[in-house]
Amino acid sequence: MDTLNSTFLYCDQLVRDFEKVIKTPILNKSAVYYTGVDLGTAYIVLAVLDENYRPVAGAYRFASVVKDGMVVDYIGAIRIVRELKQELEQKLGTELIYAAAALPPGTFTLDSGAIKHVVQGAGFEITNLLDEPTAANAVLKIKDGAIVDIGGGTTGIAILKDGKVIHVADEPTGGTHFSLVIAGAYKMNFDEADQYKQDFKNHRELTPVLRPVIEKVSSIINRHVADYQVKEIYLVGGTCCLEGIEDIIAKQTNLPTYKPQNPMFVTPLGIALNCTQEIL
Repeated sequence: MDTLNSTFLYCDQLVRDFEKVIKTPILNKSAVYYTGVDLGTAYIVLAVLDENYRPVAGAYRFASVVKDGMVVDYIGAIRIVRELKQELEQKLGTELIYAAAALPPGTFTLDSGAIKHVVQGAGFEITNLLDEPTAANAVLKIKDGAIVDIGGGTTGIAILKDGKVIHVADEPTGGTHFSLVIAGAYKMNFDEADQYKQDFKNHRELTPVLRPVIEKVSSIINRHVADYQVKEIYLVGGTCCLEGIEDIIAKQTNLPTYKPQNPMFVTPLGIALNCTQEIL
């Protein structure tokens, strides 16, 4: 367990620092600011780092502009990113120029142009575009194992060996599917189900209801790790906030499965850590 604690030491500290600056931004002037734009199925998150790549501000908003990892509401996406950018610029008293963004693995040929144009359309100079699990690993710093990013619409998997990504995949099934199951089981509308899912007090009660979907996610993981000597799984993405999800996945995959304290902000921070001043 000590190794695990040291594995997540940097990650958990960075996320804690980020959670603090979402509430209270750090107003000390920085020579440059680096922004990570995470266009998720459920949330759009902006993470801002200073010249030393330390969190200084952040904002997020519920949005449904992305479906199964693809931008479906282009104008809506630009509007929300622009509004969050302006909100943070106002708080920091400076213009945010440079941003990086990420895509689900394996979707570069399909959607990289759309993501790039959303970030540019919101007023940023885009300096990097990478896949989400690789971004997450800038925070996790995993050498070997599988990073599984369970987002709102899809589950992305990156298998690493000696710190290099050797296999990526992205398949539909994520938090949206969890909410649909809850909506059906509790006779709620989708938004009510989504809110119910986000309340930690309901997690224990929801585990048996959501088990079939978690098992579906586990079968996706099993299929992709089968041909590789994966010894451990690391979970990120907002959907992994569900209490006990790691235990079910560990049981279904027969692999030790770990998650940081708040898996929701790992990827946006990793995107920001990959931001530079070199415009694409």
